[in-house]
Amino acid sequence: MTNPSGIRTRLLAGMLAGGLVVWPARAESEKSAQPPLATTAPNAAATKGTTTSQTRKSSPYKPVKVTYRAKSRYLAAWGIDKLRVSRTASGNLIRFSFRIVEPTQATLLLDRKATPYLVGQKSRAMLSIPVMEKIGPLRQSGAPKAGQEYWMTFSNKGNPIKPGDRVNVMIGQFHADGLVVE
Repeated sequence: MTNPSGIRTRLLAGMLAGGLVVWPARAESEKSAQPPLATTAPNAAATKGTTTSQTRKSSPYKPVKVTYRAKSRYLAAWGIDKLRVSRTASGNLIRFSFRIVEPTQATLLLDRKATPYLVGQKSRAMLSIPVMEKIGPLRQSGAPKAGQEYWMTFSNKGNPIKPGDRVNVMIGQFHADGLVVE
């Protein structure tokens, strides 16, 4: 009778050895398939102190705006769905919109006493709602109605939040984390 652990060890060693032999050949074929890196101009003044530039590879995965679990959590805890963050007015304003499903649970979001903030995860910028002289704060408030969409806008002066950035929206006890700016 043979030792099963000995067979596994020899099989693993053989697979590793075979992988080491194949790996360099694979690496060479991948190098030849890639286009050469872009370089700078050939004159001496331009090449002094500069290096070759490499293009960054982007992720093949598409960012999810709001996951299914997050949607069900916001619906169960706060009575809202269809959360959306988008840039408006040439990027000077960031609009956060949501639809109310359960008005009794969503009263905190429309409370004028609760101060909303939008925080950029990458830039760490904390945006607030601008207050216009004759209009007041740029947000909806009042009694929530089921099925109606509500919004609030945040000032993005200096453009710290860009499209594709992830942001957190905080209104009192309510926190919506990781929303993608459209």
